[in-house]
Amino acid sequence: MSITATRIAAAPAAATIISADRTVTDWAARYFGPWWGATSVDPATVCAGPVIAADIDLDAYIRLEEHVRTRPHTSHIYAKAPTLVANADDGTVTAVAPGQQLAYLSEPATGRIKVAGADPLQVSLAAVRIARDAVRGQLLRDGWTVLHASAVVMGDRTWLAFGGKGSGKTTTALTLATRCGAHLLANDRVFARADAFGNVTVLPWPAAAAVGLGLLDSLGLYEKVTARLNAGESLHPTQDERVTSALRTGNLSPLWDGGKELKAQVFPDQFESWFGLTLATEGLATNLLFPQISAGAEPSLHDTSPSLGDSDFMQGATEDRYPDILGLARGVTAGGNADARDHVRGLLRLLPHHAFTLGHDHARAAAFLAKLAAA
Repeated sequence: MSITATRIAAAPAAATIISADRTVTDWAARYFGPWWGATSVDPATVCAGPVIAADIDLDAYIRLEEHVRTRPHTSHIYAKAPTLVANADDGTVTAVAPGQQLAYLSEPATGRIKVAGADPLQVSLAAVRIARDAVRGQLLRDGWTVLHASAVVMGDRTWLAFGGKGSGKTTTALTLATRCGAHLLANDRVFARADAFGNVTVLPWPAAAAVGLGLLDSLGLYEKVTARLNAGESLHPTQDERVTSALRTGNLSPLWDGGKELKAQVFPDQFESWFGLTLATEGLATNLLFPQISAGAEPSLHDTSPSLGDSDFMQGATEDRYPDILGLARGVTAGGNADARDHVRGLLRLLPHHAFTLGHDHARAAAFLAKLAAA
């Protein structure tokens, strides 16, 4: 049996995924890629945690499920799945998601986490999710916080785009990346930390990116996606099959489900391999963008002075999809501590703020953003 290992690192934080199934470590390599410096390492050299040992092992899953069910346990929704959790007196956490046939065994004191399941996809998804949360815990304990923002790097400047769902964060970042030569640093959230010199350093948060069908078309990427899918490649498996069907057939009509737009789900590595974009691994915040999208509007700057609010930091209810059932945060909240947020907020308040409206004419939007970036 051949064991493989993929190590990921962001600033001083790191984690390693090891597996007897190369599918799992290959998945981690493409998911974290250059954003978090994913590299293949010799499993024999892995001696420090966090270490996520993830294997396709139905027998191990069955043993861990029996362990949980025969002991006092609580019920949670974790990664959208009902999950049973048993906590031992020594801090060890055992959890199972029966609907996914996934089991977890976490030793927070040592940073060792075992993942076992029957399905390679579910095990791979779980491994990268846990590795990312392990790195997040380290960064938050080191004074970082998490911003709800898209980000690009242009030369020595890093532009952060803020706003709620549908405000235009993704449109702004991807337009700057595809039309203005920017390097994409983040699609929806970034890690941020203030330093003693008055700078705010930002790091990417690797995740699948949700991109609307209309935006793919306006960016000139729709046909590239269609060609890749029809050649047998695939986007992220969390993508709704209705989106896949629309992309395969060239249907540009927006898709909705209960008031929620269904979007393409793009792997982090596909920004490079499919779209030809370059990814940034770090930046120093220099400019804050506050876009709005309004159909038929001419791109224009606002006279208002926007400011950051609590909703611009990922914390509390915004992170409830992944409650810390495995003890990876080790004493910090999902968005970092209040002092770290306040320090970052205070320094970002001093940077240039640009509030603007973009219409649906993408050529004009691109020209407007290029002019703004060059100013």
